[in-house]
Amino acid sequence: MTFVQLIEYESDNPEELGRAMDEWMAATEGKRTMSREIHARDRESSRHFVDIVEFPSYEQAMVNNDLPETQRIAGRLRELCTSEPRFVDLDVVDDRS
Repeated sequence: MTFVQLIEYESDNPEELGRAMDEWMAATEGKRTMSREIHARDRESSRHFVDIVEFPSYEQAMVNNDLPETQRIAGRLRELCTSEPRFVDLDVVDDRS
């Protein structure tokens, strides 16, 4: 079953967030279990972001979460946020394209 994680956060440093994500993508090449990631900015508030991250399963998301590179970059990302990120874990029950 496909698993999706929504990560909602605010930051005054979107460029630095982007660099940290680029670093994570390079560091986890061939190891990460993420299928897809969408990074979005709120049209109403330029400081508000939502990342939509898709995994083949919840178990694969946990494998990805446990990567040392993920843990290291997650710490950096939290430092760049103006408040604690909010995580929503979702099991996909229907997917219509």
